[in-house]
Amino acid sequence: MNEFDRTVRKNTGRDLNADIPRIIQVNVGLRCNLSCRHCHVEGSPRRTEVMSAQTMQSVRRLADAFPGSQVDITGGAPELNPGLKPFIAGLRKSGHPVQVRTNLTVLFEEGQQQTPDFFRDQQVQLVASLPCYLDSNVDAQRGSGVYRRSIEALRLLNSLGYGRDPQLPLNLVFNPGGPSLPPGQEGLENDYRDYLRQEHGVEFTRLLTITNMPIGRFLEDLRRREQEENYRALLEDSFNPMTVDGLMCRHQICVAWDGTLADCDFNIVLGLGLQDGLPQHIDDLDPGCLDGRTIATGSHCFGCTAGCGSSCGGALVA
Repeated sequence: MNEFDRTVRKNTGRDLNADIPRIIQVNVGLRCNLSCRHCHVEGSPRRTEVMSAQTMQSVRRLADAFPGSQVDITGGAPELNPGLKPFIAGLRKSGHPVQVRTNLTVLFEEGQQQTPDFFRDQQVQLVASLPCYLDSNVDAQRGSGVYRRSIEALRLLNSLGYGRDPQLPLNLVFNPGGPSLPPGQEGLENDYRDYLRQEHGVEFTRLLTITNMPIGRFLEDLRRREQEENYRALLEDSFNPMTVDGLMCRHQICVAWDGTLADCDFNIVLGLGLQDGLPQHIDDLDPGCLDGRTIATGSHCFGCTAGCGSSCGGALVA
């Protein structure tokens, strides 16, 4: 038993187990038009890994085993997978809500001109990365000019109804610029809303605050600054038992671009597969085995339980 598991048991009186999945999170590839400093999957234009049409069919079968489950699509930049649109159309035809995590700037890449209209027509929910509402902070994390293009993309999405129509949610994601916990989600959302509305005429639905995990490029940055030990101590010392029930790993299953299975996207990066002797690939999985499984954990999991908690859906407690 690792330190995280011991902490959970000590503070809650039980071990960490999963329920029936409500969310199927799918990483459709590591290729991205950006190379962000905090990217845990280390996506970049140089990456070539993309999910095949065959694996996408396997994901559809898995989703259909849990009627009404949401399919949460991430990357890299998911839009750069050439099979994304038929994949989404098939999921929507089967009645699954679909959410895409976009970096916004990819919508201006060659071949993406029709993507925003496609998202609207399929009623795809969007989660857009905007790690700060100030241009200098965003460009420092994500590259020169990214903030300007992100604002242009948000205005385009607003013109299609995103962030204005309740049927077209547009959520933004905040990541701290360094080794600190996110501030309170509600207060920061108000700051984002006031600034973006007044300065750029941009509207959005919700702000999601996500803690940076000590893996991938963010871990490399911590080590360069000799801050890894202090950051890990901050996460561990900030453990909040109230976050445990809402942890995303308890309510989802993740599928990597190659069909590998894990409890969360971070575990995929770290090579932590499913526990309890369960299959490690989607093509070998009996969906009925997922309920009640033991969740694979490590020291990085303290990032999800620190302070107000962190998940792909933002803070876990007020």
